[in-house]
Amino acid sequence: MKIAISGKGGAGKTTISALLCRAIEAQGREVIAVDADSNPNLACALGLPDAERITPLSEMRDLIREKTGSEKGGYGAWFKMNPDVSDIPERFRHVSGKVQLLVMGAITRGDSGCACPEYVLVKSLISYLLLNEDQDMVIDMEAGLEHLGRGVTSKVDVLLIIAQPSRVDCLTASRVYRLAKDLGIKTILGVGNAIRSEEDIDYLRRQVRDFDFAAFFPSSESLRENERRGGSTCAVPAFAERANKLVTDIAGRTNG
Repeated sequence: MKIAISGKGGAGKTTISALLCRAIEAQGREVIAVDADSNPNLACALGLPDAERITPLSEMRDLIREKTGSEKGGYGAWFKMNPDVSDIPERFRHVSGKVQLLVMGAITRGDSGCACPEYVLVKSLISYLLLNEDQDMVIDMEAGLEHLGRGVTSKVDVLLIIAQPSRVDCLTASRVYRLAKDLGIKTILGVGNAIRSEEDIDYLRRQVRDFDFAAFFPSSESLRENERRGGSTCAVPAFAERANKLVTDIAGRTNG
């Protein structure tokens, strides 16, 4: 299964991504976790030691020069548009159990016309992983819509759109859905997060009618306290159980 996670910034994409990774791992399967968010925190959510010291690939100047023939931020310069990235997963992965994490990091320019070396490196690597790695993959995408405009997620099996019960989250979720449909993503599901009541669930279903919500995760003070102490997001049993059910649901929909 190749699963991409999208939604508004702060909706809980990284939390859900980490939970899904550990749920797949609990089934005895290896999973590639890709942190493609401009604010990479998936390592922390997975509970990796020294997570804050990980350097994202998009900030590795020597690697960018090696693969593209140009410097980071080299706009308007000549560089390789299709670099060989096949060795990067082995060289730069961070392993935790059966989870192999790759931290992509931010692209300096956010416009859809960005043709900078670091963007080419990141997009090439994600495309390589989607096409060539014969194992489960969870991609924590950057907030908002811009990554969909670039077409990075066009080869995923499932797009999960995370939304909290707020008007802005619901508007973003609907916009992401329309772009995802334009890209031809067949399976698009919602995940409600920070749910406090049945009224919150009803609100999400009323406001977002384009797709089904496959799961709802409650608002949790114990989860927040665990994160403040530097613990893994996946250490709360109730959340792990919901994530396991969500993985089973996704597998059934995609024959994964």
